[in-house]
Amino acid sequence: MIELVLTAAGSQRVRFAISPLEEVLGAVQTLLGVRGHPAHLPWVSDAPALDVPELAAVLSARHYITEFLSPPPDGPETTAEAQLRVVRATPPAQVALELGMVDADLSALPDDPAAARDLLADQLETVWLALLAPEWPRLRELLAADIAHRTSRLGSGGLASMLAGLHPRIRLTGTSVLVDVRARERLEIDSRGLLLIPAVFAWPNVGVVTVPPWQISVLYPARGVASLWTSATTPPDPLVEVLGRTRALLLTTLGTPSATTELARRYRLAPATVSAHLTALRAAGLLTSERRGHRVLYRRTDLGDALLAGSL
Repeated sequence: MIELVLTAAGSQRVRFAISPLEEVLGAVQTLLGVRGHPAHLPWVSDAPALDVPELAAVLSARHYITEFLSPPPDGPETTAEAQLRVVRATPPAQVALELGMVDADLSALPDDPAAARDLLADQLETVWLALLAPEWPRLRELLAADIAHRTSRLGSGGLASMLAGLHPRIRLTGTSVLVDVRARERLEIDSRGLLLIPAVFAWPNVGVVTVPPWQISVLYPARGVASLWTSATTPPDPLVEVLGRTRALLLTTLGTPSATTELARRYRLAPATVSAHLTALRAAGLLTSERRGHRVLYRRTDLGDALLAGSL
């Protein structure tokens, strides 16, 4: 059990972030069979073979796979490129410390920690570009929807309710966040606060970043993974007759928040076309929109839900 004590300063900064490199690590572990939600099988069957033996060796570990290969992100807008810069700037002493904790055979890695770091960073980038970057709009959309759900739950039910919904192994007891994992530690959350990171490939596990100097973070499985690799949504025929196929498709899709560019990529439509349809649906009261950072996310309203339900 890991106990994370919420200090007066730390309790004021419980926040969410998205980690592209965490998805890289999880994707490789899924291909290696270390992790694996059944929903990922269609993705696994289509994934190309990659020559990243040293990274695969690190990620074959069962209990510890380093922190520096997936540094805690700054927030929901963190990019893989920004994280890779952090990886390549990790001090060699920190690299040596963490690689020394990995419970796997790392004899193929260079003895020089800086060389090992750079090799692993190059292989991370290879996996990102080949496997994750093409799918990132879809993955990011799912992760953003998870954060929106958790934030809403935090606002309506408080911290204990939100944490209890993350995973059965996570709960708030008094002023401590308890995470039921193999390790045994008691740590105080400093003024940087507690970082919560949803991950597409995390299931069925939770993870905790506790190695200094990294910010204390909890990684948990994101919601909605079961439908991630399914085929495109098919709108019901009665809805198509009323709204037209594209508007019906968008309304059917928007049970979870999505941005114009993400919808355009998914359905191979011009962003201007999608924007026009979204504007019309929102004007009719069927969608609502919310700005998050540089993105505007659209989602069905109660009226939109009712219209869709009546069409099924």
